[in-house]
Amino acid sequence: MKILIVLTSHDTLGNTGQKTGFWLEEFAAPYYIFIDAGADVILASPAGGQPPLDPKSSEPDYQTEATRRFDGDKAAQEKLAATLPLKDIKAEDFDAIFYPGGHGPMWDLATDEINAKLAGEFYNRGKAIGAVCHGPAALVKAKDKQGNSILQGRSLTCFTNVEETTVELDKIVPFLLETRLQELGGIFSNAEAFSPHCVCDGQIVTGQNPPSSEPAAKAILEMIQG
Repeated sequence: MKILIVLTSHDTLGNTGQKTGFWLEEFAAPYYIFIDAGADVILASPAGGQPPLDPKSSEPDYQTEATRRFDGDKAAQEKLAATLPLKDIKAEDFDAIFYPGGHGPMWDLATDEINAKLAGEFYNRGKAIGAVCHGPAALVKAKDKQGNSILQGRSLTCFTNVEETTVELDKIVPFLLETRLQELGGIFSNAEAFSPHCVCDGQIVTGQNPPSSEPAAKAILEMIQG
């Protein structure tokens, strides 16, 4: 069982002068769920090397059992510092792909042609695809064999417009992800803001927000093992 986790390489929050990147819990929780199940987990990013961490995600209020485990895991930290460049990844080598969120993917993974092609290959090969919070931004350019969005007609969720407004970034992000998923033909659902919500439709699993990363990762595992 081999699972690819793709992280953002983008570290700037629009023109605010603030930093962004991937959200620690959304990486750490799935990483350990996969590792503990015996999976071989490979990490990649558009640029390769150390992906930027959203500094807010390492604040005390956002720590979980998984993030604390990562903080003490030197091997995992070294692995994260040496992500493979996306251009060197082949979908055929993996059973599943998983995209953690953080706001970074809204800028790079949403527009990266190599990523769009890779996500499309996972889809067209019938492999499991997971994405949580802003992670589904990585799927917005992916196409099926007919050239249609892989999200068309799919039940989906992501960080909602209400949640984006609550964190006061709705005017900063390049687009509102909930709106974009619906524009692409996705059938959107959500729970109350910042409550866990996970949606499975065929081979695609999406989670709404950081508390949804663990159930989304477990759904991906069940899909592979089932």
